[in-house]
Amino acid sequence: MTATAQTQTLPAEWRDFFALTKPRVMSLVVFTGLCGLLAAPGHIHPVIAFTAVLCIAVGAGGAAALNMWWEADIDAKMKRTAQRPLPQGRMRPNDARDFGVAISVASVLVMGLVVNWLAGLILAASILYYAVIYTIWLKPRTPQNIVIGGGAGAFPPLIGWVAVTGHITLMPVLLFVIIFMWTPPHFWALALFVKSDYAKAGIPMLPVVAGEGATRRQILIYSVILFAVSLAPWWIGGTGAIYGMAALVLSGLFVILALPVAFRSRQEEDKMKPEKRLFGFSVLYLFALFAALVADRLILGQGIAS
Repeated sequence: MTATAQTQTLPAEWRDFFALTKPRVMSLVVFTGLCGLLAAPGHIHPVIAFTAVLCIAVGAGGAAALNMWWEADIDAKMKRTAQRPLPQGRMRPNDARDFGVAISVASVLVMGLVVNWLAGLILAASILYYAVIYTIWLKPRTPQNIVIGGGAGAFPPLIGWVAVTGHITLMPVLLFVIIFMWTPPHFWALALFVKSDYAKAGIPMLPVVAGEGATRRQILIYSVILFAVSLAPWWIGGTGAIYGMAALVLSGLFVILALPVAFRSRQEEDKMKPEKRLFGFSVLYLFALFAALVADRLILGQGIAS
């Protein structure tokens, strides 16, 4: 753990603790977790379902808080993260650490005791994956940090599914893989237009280490892989036509938007519009794809348990 950029620590407010949980990121985590729960075969009591989704949200928030605690100095060097509570000195580092640990442990225990212990164990694995494997080990050491670290954000639909069924089957694994393959083109598109931020902070993101050309090629490769993987739930009969057509259209658009990112030079003076367009669509893509999964399940009653 490194020291924060500011020596003066102001009294922390609840807003600062809430900011530690990365609420914008958490919204996507909660949504995909809820979709995994709603798309799973079987039934779950509404109170238990609410508890499961709440635990996913709190666990994600705890992991985010630990990430911010560890990366306080890095955040202080980057324009888009410099206003976070720790770089601004609005709270003590130990308070952020203790907050992250407390809500992480609480989320796992409640998930295990109220929902089921397999869901609790997967939630614990997701927290450790993000807070330790990605934040401490991968991010500062390898340009493949996003590729390997993508698993951290891919757990929520798997957890939601297991909360209902109590076991792991092929369908939730495919949902995990979809997010896993979505993560590199999503974050590399962002990394292209904030490359200087990562370089200044000493983070070996792919554009910084391998260059923009290699990054652009990788974005297209992963977008094509995502196209195939997103259709897999339909191919195995795990979903119906609503999801299948949505995946076909959305993933096709993803590849189309990745093409101008892949085949352009940095010298073109369009202020990185293709990259920003792809990044914005990638967020919408995941929301829309998982919404289609739930709509398919609720309208067509499609779904298999393996």
